[in-house]
Amino acid sequence: MGKSKRVISAEQKFSLKKFFFQWEWFLVLLFIGINIMNSNLSPYYMNGDGLLNATSSFLEKAFLALPMAFVLILGEIDISVGSTVALSSVVMAVSYNNLGVPMGAAVIICLLTGTFCGFMNGFILTKYKELAPMIVTLGTQILYRGIATMILKDQASGNFPAWFSDIYWGSIGSIPYMLIIFIILAVIFGVVLHKTTFGRRVFAIGSNRVTSRYSGIQVDRIRLIIYTVTGTMAAITAIFLTSRMGSTRPNIAMSYELDAIAMVVLGGISTSGGKGRFIGAVISIFIIGFLRYGLGLINVSSQVMLIIIGCLLIGAVMIPKLNFMKFFKKEVAKEA
Repeated sequence: MGKSKRVISAEQKFSLKKFFFQWEWFLVLLFIGINIMNSNLSPYYMNGDGLLNATSSFLEKAFLALPMAFVLILGEIDISVGSTVALSSVVMAVSYNNLGVPMGAAVIICLLTGTFCGFMNGFILTKYKELAPMIVTLGTQILYRGIATMILKDQASGNFPAWFSDIYWGSIGSIPYMLIIFIILAVIFGVVLHKTTFGRRVFAIGSNRVTSRYSGIQVDRIRLIIYTVTGTMAAITAIFLTSRMGSTRPNIAMSYELDAIAMVVLGGISTSGGKGRFIGAVISIFIIGFLRYGLGLINVSSQVMLIIIGCLLIGAVMIPKLNFMKFFKKEVAKEA
C-alpha cells in the first residue's frame, strides 16, 4: 500500500513539473517583463483604453499568424501571404472605384481573391509534390505582387464609404471590433488544432508525411485546405489594413509574411513540423505587438525595433538548447 502511494506521489510530482516546464510559461513571463519595461519607459503605456486600442496596430498581422501556425506544423511555409494581402486589397479597391461594384460586394470579392490565391498555392503543391513550398510560395509571392502592380501601377485607390473605415476603427465600448474578431478566430483555430481529428492529422503529417499517407490520412486534401484558409485569412487582413489606411497601393503589406512567421516561431511552433501549441503562438503575437507599441511610444526607430525583435527571436530559439535546460529535463525524467 505504501509503495503504491509512493508511485502515485512520484507521478503527480512529475506531472506538476512537466506542466510548468513548458515554453508557454516562459512566454508569459516574457510578456509580463515587456509590460513592466514599457510601463517604466513611458508613463502613458499603462493607459487601459490605450492598450486596447494598441492591439489594432498589430492584430492585422496576427490574422496571418493563425493559419501560419498550421502551415509550420505541417513542416511547410508560405511566404506569399503579404502579396496575397496586397492583391486582395487592390482587387477590392478597383472593383469598387473602377467597376462600380457595391462596397459590400467588393469586400466579398476581396475574400474570394485571397481564398483563390491560397487555393492556387495548395493546388500547385499537391499536384506537383516534388516542389518545395518555399520555392512555390516565393514564385506566387512575386506573381501576386506583380499582378497587383499591373492593375494599379504606382497609383493609390481609395474613396471608400464611411462605414468601411468603421471595420478597423469601430469598437464596442472600448474594445475594438478587430480584437473581438481576432479572439473568436483564435479560439476556433486553437480548438480545431488541438481538439479535433483534423488537428491531430495536421500534427501527424508534420511528424511523418509518408507514414500519415500510408495510414490513410488524406494528406493532399488537408494541405490544400490549410493553404486555402491561409489565403482567406490574408484577405481578412487586407480588409482591415485597407480600412485603416483609407486607400490601397500595390506595395502594402511588405514583409508581413516575415512578421507572421516570427510570431509563430517565437510561440514555440517548430519549423520542422509536428510540434507546438497554438496558445504559444497567440501569446507571442501580443509579446511582439506590445513590444513594438511600447518602443514606439519612446520614438524608437523601426530599424532598431527590427534589431530588438530579431535578437529576441534568436534568443528565444536558443534558450531551449541551453545546457541547464537539458539538465532540468534529465532531472524530471529521473523523478518519473
